[in-house]
Amino acid sequence: MNHQELYAAALATTETAAGYYNRNTGLDTPEGRVNVRIPLPGADVMDVRLWREEEVLAAVRPYADHTPELRHVSRHPRFQVQSFIDGRLLDGFSPRGSAVPCHVLDDVVRLLAQLTAIPAGKLPALPDDWPVPGDSTGFGRRLSALTRRIHADHLAEYGEVFAAFGFPADPLAGTEERWAALTSRPFAVLHADLHRKNMIVSGEATWFLDWELALWGDPVYELAIHLHKMDYPEEQRETLVAHWLRTMPAGCTAGWRPDMAAYLRHERLKSAVVDTVRYSKQLVAPGADPAFGAFLVSRLAKKVNAARRDWGVVSDVTTEDIRAGLRRGPTHGSP
Repeated sequence: MNHQELYAAALATTETAAGYYNRNTGLDTPEGRVNVRIPLPGADVMDVRLWREEEVLAAVRPYADHTPELRHVSRHPRFQVQSFIDGRLLDGFSPRGSAVPCHVLDDVVRLLAQLTAIPAGKLPALPDDWPVPGDSTGFGRRLSALTRRIHADHLAEYGEVFAAFGFPADPLAGTEERWAALTSRPFAVLHADLHRKNMIVSGEATWFLDWELALWGDPVYELAIHLHKMDYPEEQRETLVAHWLRTMPAGCTAGWRPDMAAYLRHERLKSAVVDTVRYSKQLVAPGADPAFGAFLVSRLAKKVNAARRDWGVVSDVTTEDIRAGLRRGPTHGSP
C-alpha cells in the first residue's frame, strides 16, 4: 500500500481506537504493521495546543527512549503513519485508581528527566507571546485562560447544568493568586497528557503515545497533571514523587510542593468544567451504551465533588443529582 491507500483503508475500517482528538488504526503492510493516525473532524479543543504532533515527535525521539517512530506525514488530508507499538494498553489491565507495574513508575520518571535534556533550539518555533523560560506564573495563566474561555463559551448552553452542580459564578476564583506565587523554574518539553490510555507496556518497557498536547513549560505541571490523570494508589503516588525528586535536575523541582497543589487544583476545576460538557455529549451520542453511560455519570460525580471541595462546598452531589442536572443541558438527554 502507498500512504494514500493506507489512509483510505484506515477510514474504511471500524477496527479503530479513538480519543478526543484522533483515531488510530493498526494496519499491516509489507514492511510490517503501522498505526495510521487521523485527526477527528470538528473535535472540541479543550486543551492548550502548541505544536503539530509530528514536529514534537521529530524533536523528542532522539532524546526519549520509547516514543513512536514517525513514518509519514500528510498535510492534505491530515494524517500520520507511525510505527505500531505491539503490547498491552496500560488502562486495559491497570485501570485508573489501581496499582501499575513498578517499572512503569521508573519509565515515567525516566521519560520526564529525558525531556528536560532536549535543547530549546531543537524544538519547533514558539508563538511570540508564549511565556519565557522561568515564567511559571505566565505558564499557569496560559492554562487557566483556556479553562475560563471554555467555561464562558459553554455558559449559555450549560449554565443551568453548571448551577445544578454547584459551580460558582467564577469557577476559577483564587487561581490568579496561586499563579502569582509560583516559583520560577527552567522550562522543559512536557508531554502534558501522560495517562493510562497513552501508555503501552511491551515486555518490561513502557511506550508513550499521543504527543499532540505537548508543551514547553513548567516541569512541576507535568508531574501534577500526570498524578491527576493516573489517580495512583497513595503508596505508588508517594513512590513516584520521591523518584521524581531524586532524578530531575534540581532547578526543576524547586518549590514543587505548593506549586503542584496549585496546578492540581486547576486541573480539578478544569475537569469539572470540561467533562460536564464532554460527558453530556457522550451520553446522548447515537448508540451510547447504557453501562458506559452509568460509568460516565459516576465518574462525573467524582470530578464535580472534587471541584466542590475546592469551592468550599462540603456536601457531595450524588449520581442521581448528576443525571438530573445533565437533563437541563442543551442535549436534553436522559442518561
